[in-house]
Amino acid sequence: MDELIELLEGVRDDIDFRTTTDLIDGKVLTSFDIIQIIASIDDEYDVAIPAAEIVPANFNSAEALYALIERLKG
Repeated sequence: MDELIELLEGVRDDIDFRTTTDLIDGKVLTSFDIIQIIASIDDEYDVAIPAAEIVPANFNSAEALYALIERLKG
């Protein structure tokens, strides 16, 4: 999880990814941020996120993203 937080902070260092749970619903992340996060996850974890998985529930928090990565890796 710490690696993911570092990855997310590399995209936006002005957000507390450990506590924020409305990254999409609260309009904290822009569409460009999301594209950067998807590309970074693909590079770092070797996980391709299918378009069907790009939904707010999977991107609202670092925990949700981590669960998505784990699910896709498994």
